[in-house]
Amino acid sequence: MTDASAPDPRRPGDQALASLGLAAPDDNPADASPHAFPDGGGWRAEIPSVEGPESLAEVLKESSRLDVPIHRVSQGSGVWMLSDADITEMVDACASRDIELCLFTGPRGTWDTGASTRTDSGGAGLRARGHSALAGCVEDAVRATELGVKCLLVADEGVLWTLHRLRERGVLPADTTFKVSALIGPVNPASYAVFERLGADSINIPSDLTLAQLTEIRRTSGAPMDLYIEAPDDLGGYVRMYEAAELIRRGSPLYLKFGLSKSPGIYPYGAQLRDTALSSARERVRRGRLVLDLLARHGADGGMSPLGSRLPGPLRRFPVTDATDH
Repeated sequence: MTDASAPDPRRPGDQALASLGLAAPDDNPADASPHAFPDGGGWRAEIPSVEGPESLAEVLKESSRLDVPIHRVSQGSGVWMLSDADITEMVDACASRDIELCLFTGPRGTWDTGASTRTDSGGAGLRARGHSALAGCVEDAVRATELGVKCLLVADEGVLWTLHRLRERGVLPADTTFKVSALIGPVNPASYAVFERLGADSINIPSDLTLAQLTEIRRTSGAPMDLYIEAPDDLGGYVRMYEAAELIRRGSPLYLKFGLSKSPGIYPYGAQLRDTALSSARERVRRGRLVLDLLARHGADGGMSPLGSRLPGPLRRFPVTDATDH
C-alpha cells in the first residue's frame, strides 16, 4: 500500500516546466480510482507473450538479474500449442517463484477456416467460431486446470460465460481466474461492466484508451484492468511509459503489461520462432525495469501488490440460475 506520509508523486518535467510558467494543472481528486486489489495494492506487473518453458526460463532469469517484480506471466499461442510436459514445467517454475501463470484457451477465429477475419472489416476477429471451437476452448480449460494452471485467457464472450458457469458448478476449480484478451477488450464503461458480470477477473482494455476513458470505466466497475504500457504493433505499438503513474492513479487496480513494439509476431509459437521468442522475452523484462525506474524517479513506485497476490476480490456477476441458463 502507499505510505500516507510519502510526498505526492511528481509529474515528468514538472519543476523545469514550472520555472517557465508551464506547470501542469493540479490533479483532480475525482479522477483517482476509488478501487484497489483486495491486498490494498493499486498495481501488479505482468510479462505477456511467454510462449513456453524456455521463454519462461529466460523471463525468470532476467527478472532476477534486473530485480523486476512479476505477479503474472501470460501466453498467447494457446493451451493446445503446449504439451502436458510443457504445461507442467511452466506450472512448477511459476509456483517456485509464486507467479501466476495464464494460458490462452483454444481455437480462435483468426486461425480458423472462415474468410471474414481476413477481410478489411476483420469479421468476428478472435471469437470462437461454432460449437467445435467453443468445445476446444472448454477442453483446453479443463486440461490446463487439471495440470495446475489457475488463470485462463479468453477472447470470446460466450467462452467466458461458459467457463464461468463451469467454475460455478465446480467443473473448473473455484479459484480459477479468467482474463479477457486485449483483442476483444471493451472500450466503454457499459461493455467493461458486462465482461465483469460474465465472469472476467481481469480485463484487457485497448492500449489507446485515454486517461479520461479510464476514469469513466472506474466509475462503473472495480474489476482489475490490464493495460499494455508498451503495446505490440498489432495493438497499435503505443509506448505510454511516461503515463504509467497516471494510468495507475486512474486505473487501479491495474496490471501493468510490459509488451514490445517493433518486434515480429510469434503466435502461434513454434521452434521456428525460437530466437525471436527468447530475445523478446528478455527485452520485455528490461522494458519492465525501465518503467519501474521511471516510477521510482517520480516518487510513484509505491502501492504495488505484494508478490504472490493473484485473486481479484469480490466482483459482480450475472446470476447462474439453472442447468442451462436459458
